[in-house]
Amino acid sequence: MTEPNYLVQILNAPVYDVAIETPLDPSVRLSQRLKNSVFLKREDLQPVFSFKLRGAYNCMVQLSEIQRAMGVVASSAGNHAQGVALSAAKLDIDAHIVMPVTTPSIKVDAVRKFGAEVILFGDDFDAAKQHAGQLAEKHGWTNIHPFDDPHVIAGQGTIGLEILRQFRKPIKAVFVAIGGGGMAAGIGSYIKAVRPEILVIGVEPQDAASMSAAFAAGKVVDLSEVGTFADGVAVRRVGDETFRVCREVVDEIIQCDTDEICAAIKDVFEDTRSILEPAGALSVAGLKKYIKANGWSGENVVAIACGANMNFDRLRHVSERAEIGETREGLFAVTLPEQPGSFRTFIRQLGDRDVSEFNYRYSEGQSARVFVGVKIDNCEEFETLLEGLNRADFASVNLLQNEMAKLHLRHMVGGRAVTIQNELIFRFEFPERSGALSSFLDRMGENWNISLFHYRNHGSNVARVLVGIQVPPEDREEFSVFLDQLGFKYTDETDNPAVGLFLH
Repeated sequence: MTEPNYLVQILNAPVYDVAIETPLDPSVRLSQRLKNSVFLKREDLQPVFSFKLRGAYNCMVQLSEIQRAMGVVASSAGNHAQGVALSAAKLDIDAHIVMPVTTPSIKVDAVRKFGAEVILFGDDFDAAKQHAGQLAEKHGWTNIHPFDDPHVIAGQGTIGLEILRQFRKPIKAVFVAIGGGGMAAGIGSYIKAVRPEILVIGVEPQDAASMSAAFAAGKVVDLSEVGTFADGVAVRRVGDETFRVCREVVDEIIQCDTDEICAAIKDVFEDTRSILEPAGALSVAGLKKYIKANGWSGENVVAIACGANMNFDRLRHVSERAEIGETREGLFAVTLPEQPGSFRTFIRQLGDRDVSEFNYRYSEGQSARVFVGVKIDNCEEFETLLEGLNRADFASVNLLQNEMAKLHLRHMVGGRAVTIQNELIFRFEFPERSGALSSFLDRMGENWNISLFHYRNHGSNVARVLVGIQVPPEDREEFSVFLDQLGFKYTDETDNPAVGLFLH
């Protein structure tokens, strides 16, 4: 089969029937901090607040009259769905959008307002995708793929065309978020054809790095699971065509964690007063991390701000984690003597640093365990602080990379069950939807006593719960089988040092 000529397709893509040419804005504060000239390609300003409109329309405008008359179907958790729905309204095509039942109502309502039929099915994108394929076969609808289609790739490639037209000076690198790979393939194809000296750097979440896995394996692979914080790029398997193209046009892929993404959301807000969704800020997080790792200075660099369909409830979680991601807040556990004056002595050890969090409750022992957050400038300063505290006999444990502590313990410090027997501690994740918590408890059953439970809604489509369960030694094997049959992702935290400090 003849490979597509993406340069020709991109130059002829009629995306501006529905999309706008978005600005390439300087990020002043970020540029000053990073000592490089940072520019944001503002795809968050599209009519559907995401770049996905470009590819969806370019694909649908190519359909034959018969295909248009039959209608289209698409699977999406939000951004692609809105792009297909708006394009269908423009082209007078009946659109059917399959969305996971966990999709926030703000995204479902946004699709419906364009006149598309929303079909809620499954707990995640993969289930919705499979159902969309079945509906396409049953009804004769054309399935509009979110990324693995040459016309979709070419539509997204018009972003690269605009960047090079808008900025004529040398560009060191363009940073692009990767989910299924459609945007990276499109932008990379244009840039490498016109300005091959420009680096194209892909950025993925650490817990959904499907393109990195494909690069490492030399072929497309399926991830066993993906994290959903950056739900817009939470893809288990990249496309066959996007993989082929990305291998040719993407120079490198960097991965970022949740804290780094949250910090990038804050960075963009401080410069633009706009709030990107996690996937939309992913490229900014990668840009920051890559520049720091490579010591760049005085270069022109571009990040694609590719989406702003943020569920408002998630802002609390983003705000909590942003300072950690920027290494502006250090979290640690410290052991203090349970005696008058020890708190004052400890505070003096912190010097002029601002305390952002201090969780403590009196206990009847000789020492108290305290969860502390302090404002810092960098990791080196934090390590120096902890070394000084330990030398002063304030035993301190770094919790910056302890996910359980950041998600749960910081909100539940204050009670330790020192007499409880046979307690195991687990973190669980399950789809967040109406009645989900009750259903989870029902499936836990009554065979073992629940001795601890912490749940906090993060505005995500995934619920995160910390559970303590009393399991006698003779039941451990049976309990292990039960966990595997439960069907939820889980992590054994029983031996996490933070558990011994604050819960046992």
